[in-house]
Amino acid sequence: MRETLGAMKAAQRLAGTPNLAVRNERLSRIAAMVRTYQEEIVAAVDEDFGGRAREETLLAEIFTTLSSVRHARKYLRRWMRPERRSLDLAFRPARAKLLPQPLGVVGIISPWNYPLYMATSPLVGAVAAGNRVMVKPSEHTPRTSALMAKMIGRYFAADEIAVIQGGRRVGEMFSCLPFDHLLYTGSASVARRIMAAAAENLTPVTLELGGKSPAIISEDVDLGTAATSIVRGKLFNAGQTCVAPDYVLLPRSMRDGFIEAALAAAANFYPTVGDNNDYSAIVDQKQYDRIQTLLANAVADGANICTVGEGAGRKVPLTLLTNTNSDMAIRREEIFGPLLPLVEYEDLDEAINLVNDGPHPLALYFYGRNAATIDRVLNETKSGGVVVNDCFLHAGVEDLPFGGVGASGMGQYHGQAGFETFSKLKPVLYQSRWNGMWLLYPPYGRRTNTIINLLLKRKAKT
Repeated sequence: MRETLGAMKAAQRLAGTPNLAVRNERLSRIAAMVRTYQEEIVAAVDEDFGGRAREETLLAEIFTTLSSVRHARKYLRRWMRPERRSLDLAFRPARAKLLPQPLGVVGIISPWNYPLYMATSPLVGAVAAGNRVMVKPSEHTPRTSALMAKMIGRYFAADEIAVIQGGRRVGEMFSCLPFDHLLYTGSASVARRIMAAAAENLTPVTLELGGKSPAIISEDVDLGTAATSIVRGKLFNAGQTCVAPDYVLLPRSMRDGFIEAALAAAANFYPTVGDNNDYSAIVDQKQYDRIQTLLANAVADGANICTVGEGAGRKVPLTLLTNTNSDMAIRREEIFGPLLPLVEYEDLDEAINLVNDGPHPLALYFYGRNAATIDRVLNETKSGGVVVNDCFLHAGVEDLPFGGVGASGMGQYHGQAGFETFSKLKPVLYQSRWNGMWLLYPPYGRRTNTIINLLLKRKAKT
């Protein structure tokens, strides 16, 4: 790994900052690679999960990657353009600009839940910014990781983009490398170790973590529409999504109606579960056992469950939980599966307080039509992103920055935000040949103090 990193840094120095044509050509190779290997990607992900809906892989892995490339290629010229910055009168006639430059070599540690897209999305941003990249994909989806290594090895030189395969120990060593930037997507517990390792090299990090993303239902919504939207977002990839609704906050009077509507929506989407190719499996036995333990412990502590459909193997049906409390693990830990606690509230104050009492979530979903109420929720809660009257979709919008806040992550990427994350926006001041700086040169005297007094008075007025 150190040899690969060294070769990349040497190649970056030798080649210099890549121009627009070079970057666009590399982005085109990413798109061509994904198109060429589309069917192999679908098959590899399906095998890794022990059952992943083909359509979900096409939407969440293939389409999203190609969309990222299209967006970057469309706007890259604009992103690369130096940005003019204004100057106070005291500094004129100098000029100021921000000059985007690649950082150098970027490291990406990607997760298993969307094993292609969660690697290629930051990869597109890093390549658009002119960097070389090393990717460490998850060992929990080994077939997809091996395919990524094969694809990238065919389409890119070893000193352009490289895939490093391996387990936990390799991941730990990877995070210790002196990258120019490191992006990690995964759990908060691992993120702490990643950040500590990166700190040894003063490597800046972007952390995409997740957390307890709530869906708040207001009294003025069509309950069937809201329940259907939430169920769709929750059951996509069987809930194994960092921005999946983690729990629902709803008025107490709407609980029974929501349960009926949600179970009906799930039955309509997936008439059967265990033998349904449209429904994805939990990725492995460890994750399956974790979900079952969360459910069993909640029931043992007094929670009630409502479900629809029969699971089989590692396919778990939608399971709604009522009568939970904040001490239960299912209310404290990110679920990452098709279990959905329903938390009742008396008024919006209580709902907002329930959200704010916990760590800031990666996503928040609000279902309501009153503009004042929407604004209140937006202004009085903090989250990585918000969707109003839908869920999940913002993560695929390239022109919206994607990232967490607080415990759900730091930094952001996608689109221009990704380009800027993986760039150094270097400030440059161009001094004019004719300028007045000589008026402030020492030795200091009456002239200098007169000018300083004028500057201070001017600042005081503004």
